[in-house]
Amino acid sequence: MGKVLIAPSILSADFSKIGEEVENISKEGADVIHLDVMDGVFVKNITFGPKFVKDVRNKSDKIFDAHLMIVEPWKYIEKFAEAGADYITVHYEACRDKLKETLRAIKDLGVKCGAVINPDTDPEKVYDIIPECDMFLLMSVFPGFGGQKFIESVLPKVEKVADFVVKSGKETLVEIDGGITLENVRRVKDAGANVIVAGNTVFKETDRAAVIEKLRNY
Repeated sequence: MGKVLIAPSILSADFSKIGEEVENISKEGADVIHLDVMDGVFVKNITFGPKFVKDVRNKSDKIFDAHLMIVEPWKYIEKFAEAGADYITVHYEACRDKLKETLRAIKDLGVKCGAVINPDTDPEKVYDIIPECDMFLLMSVFPGFGGQKFIESVLPKVEKVADFVVKSGKETLVEIDGGITLENVRRVKDAGANVIVAGNTVFKETDRAAVIEKLRNY
């Protein structure tokens, strides 16, 4: 297994001091800042938009991973690119037959692209677009709210995607998001995930450097 990247999700941060929170996890060892963008339509929660991303961009030199859980994401990718996102990931379930076109539009903006599938989507439906992706994200909870329990049936899907990536010869990162804890992170990495999103597991701790190190090395 290559290097594992730890991507704390700021969905679990204290939004009243979000700049400090982003600075803190950057200093404490995060590799990626995971930005959960929700519109209240595609998922039943509302978080933030491009201005929020732009305002915290100067708080960290880490990779900014904007995960768009929104309808018609192609309408907003330019704004998130301008705001400073390094990766923009969009859902198969939101794009459907416009997925490949949307991924290419993200790349045309000079930003790395990724596709996302929900826990009940068969990854075989999107094998044809994985070679287009810099990162492929599998949700291990249904998107919307932090603190949910990990869905075990996603693990074989991670294995399938990771195996497909290896066989394709691509360097696509395999990301997982939802319910990741110190108890299950080893199995997730063994399945082939190399970008680990963790929200509550990181932000509930006072010693965040220690938990980030454990997530990386367990």
